[in-house]
Amino acid sequence: MIELRHLSKTYDVGSGRAVTALQDINLKIEDGEIFGIIGLSGAGKSTLVRCINLLERPTQGEVLIDGKDLTQLSHKQLLLARRSIGMIFQDFNLLEQRTVLKNVLFPLELAGVKRADAVARARELLQMVGIADKEQMYPSQLSGGQKQRVAIARALANEPRYLLCDEATSALDPNTTQQILELLQRINTQLGVTIIVITHEMRVIDRICTRVAVIDQSCIAECGRVSDVFVNPKSPIAQELILQKDRRAPQKFSGKRIRLAFDGTTTTRPVISDLVLACQAPVNIIFADTRDVGGVIYGHMIVELPEDKRQQEKIKSWLEANQIHFKEEESA
Repeated sequence: MIELRHLSKTYDVGSGRAVTALQDINLKIEDGEIFGIIGLSGAGKSTLVRCINLLERPTQGEVLIDGKDLTQLSHKQLLLARRSIGMIFQDFNLLEQRTVLKNVLFPLELAGVKRADAVARARELLQMVGIADKEQMYPSQLSGGQKQRVAIARALANEPRYLLCDEATSALDPNTTQQILELLQRINTQLGVTIIVITHEMRVIDRICTRVAVIDQSCIAECGRVSDVFVNPKSPIAQELILQKDRRAPQKFSGKRIRLAFDGTTTTRPVISDLVLACQAPVNIIFADTRDVGGVIYGHMIVELPEDKRQQEKIKSWLEANQIHFKEEESA
């Protein structure tokens, strides 16, 4: 298990000034889960993931990996502990002068693994990530998705228990992103590796993560199961990240609008048809969006209510009685 206790990171930028990148972060990441950390650029998420393996040393707080505080380890002990924590990056960080095979061999060489054993391990990993036929090629000859597969194989070389992914799909097109996410999910399932995904894209979170922490202005704004946060985002930043597609809907309006949230149990029901028949009141659908979160369909819908206030109250009462989550929208 990874546990962060009261973690803070401050940078000295000179002239007596300091910038706080992280402030009092408290998180628990359970063994075997895929945990997402989402936030806008500059929120502190990349600093947070680099503090987990002490590539950035926290100013305050504890980083516990399996109960051991990394901040209290000697340099030699920390190097050994880091072998259990693999990491992949947005820009791949491959060694351009080395072939694909030699890139994967690199951490095994540093660990002192015998050459024959290291080569066998590297080839096994290249087979796992689907690029065994590229072992003699150089990074410059690969596509972005292929480079990330090499980076994943290299990160797995020392059989880590944890894999940190810092914006690992941000440089990839949607189809390649999907393939890499499926690969990460397979690694989690087959190898039991705990995966921490850092991203600014909700589509990455709802595709493979079970829980998510939303970071904003250096602090954790919200944390919970992906399905719960998606259906009912409480913090303003979570609402902005999760509901951002709604910008396609007209923002200025005169009539009253409500947002319906479907939690997986109600997604397949003909809610609007039932509502109109039961309440004998018309509603206008302004926007609708659904997502697959862990194999369950969740969704949001914005509807405009009739002008008659009695009909509006009747509709709200029906939604409450049928346990449909809803919230009134404010005009821009």
